[in-house]
Amino acid sequence: MNLENTQVQMRKGILEYCILNIISRGEVYASDMLEELTSVKIMVVEGTLYPLLTRLRKAGLVEYKWVESTGGPPRKYYTLTNEGNDFLKNLDNTWKDLVESTKKIKASKKSK
Repeated sequence: MNLENTQVQMRKGILEYCILNIISRGEVYASDMLEELTSVKIMVVEGTLYPLLTRLRKAGLVEYKWVESTGGPPRKYYTLTNEGNDFLKNLDNTWKDLVESTKKIKASKKSK
């Protein structure tokens, strides 16, 4: 089994959750999301972000608006919809459950 492949799959599994959390803070430009995700080693390729943002928009979880830029073309700034906020709250609960479950499994391993 390849360790790197497993690590990539783990990161992919939480990517959508991380993106929704970043957008939940307020209007955000895609390149700023990419920079943050790359800096914390969640994602390193731009080609992954844009298709995911499109899927989130089509699902009604995010929306965007075009903002004129003084130094180039207009930029898309993303925000969560009300549905996106509700979806993220549910994912927060799922995340907490997963963290607790993982802690329990790891603790059981140590006690044996």
